[in-house]
Amino acid sequence: MPITYNVHSGVQLENDIRFILDDNPINPQIKAGGQMITDSDSLAFVYLLEDETGYHYVKFGQDVWPLLVTTLKATKDPTLQYGEDELVLDMFREELEMLIFNIEGNENYGVEFSSAVEEAFNEILKA
Repeated sequence: MPITYNVHSGVQLENDIRFILDDNPINPQIKAGGQMITDSDSLAFVYLLEDETGYHYVKFGQDVWPLLVTTLKATKDPTLQYGEDELVLDMFREELEMLIFNIEGNENYGVEFSSAVEEAFNEILKA
């Protein structure tokens, strides 16, 4: 059964961006899935983690979107920190950038989500 983790905060230390999980994943063998999808009903981007049971979800709601913009300007993928452990979120930047450019002007994601993404990521979309 997939588990959903929510990211509510993160920090930037120069070019190092870390998103903080309040809860530790149940399985310490969890790995970065290298894929991102959306949850347009929740206005969130969702990064996939995987283990031997399948995929699990890390949700990035609007409260951390400003740090997602910063992540897209960085030169390396961010890390997910939980307890004393951390995990590099492979392909995070590429996946997020692909999604925001696909969402721009695309109401298949829902008008509310498309508009929110266009506003929050305007700096990236217009670059």
